Amino acid sequence: MSAEAPARPRQGLLDTNILVLRRWIDPAELPDEMAISAVTLAELSAGPHQVRPSTEQDLYNEHEERARRTEALQRAESEFDPIPFDAEAARVYGRVTAAVVAAGRKPRRRIADLMIAATAIAEDLPLYTTNPGDYAGLEKLVRVVPVTRPPLPHEKQPDPR
Repeated sequence: MSAEAPARPRQGLLDTNILVLRRWIDPAELPDEMAISAVTLAELSAGPHQVRPSTEQDLYNEHEERARRTEALQRAESEFDPIPFDAEAARVYGRVTAAVVAAGRKPRRRIADLMIAATAIAEDLPLYTTNPGDYAGLEKLVRVVPVTRPPLPHEKQPDPR
């Protein structure tokens, strides 16, 4: 008998980082039927307003980054009908917070991530993310499906030698 990895689910809730990195992610790592939470749409909506240059030379990069974030928001808005953070997700959020505290982590620093996890649990969907560590302590509540974080074009690639 061989130990095979569990098959990828057909449906899944995408974490915000998946939408930000989606154009570089291998589609084979994502579910056939994808959904997002309204919380993800809120994070994407805030994204363009959070870009700040650290130096004068970064001013060009600031505009480029703001445009990239706006494009990710627009794509999500046109492609998805977000699942609301409803009363059931709010009730589940209490269990999620308890699990994070029991794991020795601070829930306040991860409110959006935990709300997205609560939405996945309430909808009985696995959660796809490139940052599975964001959901440490929730293993008993939600199936987290790790997705390979792709290198971005502007990131320095390791020397293959």
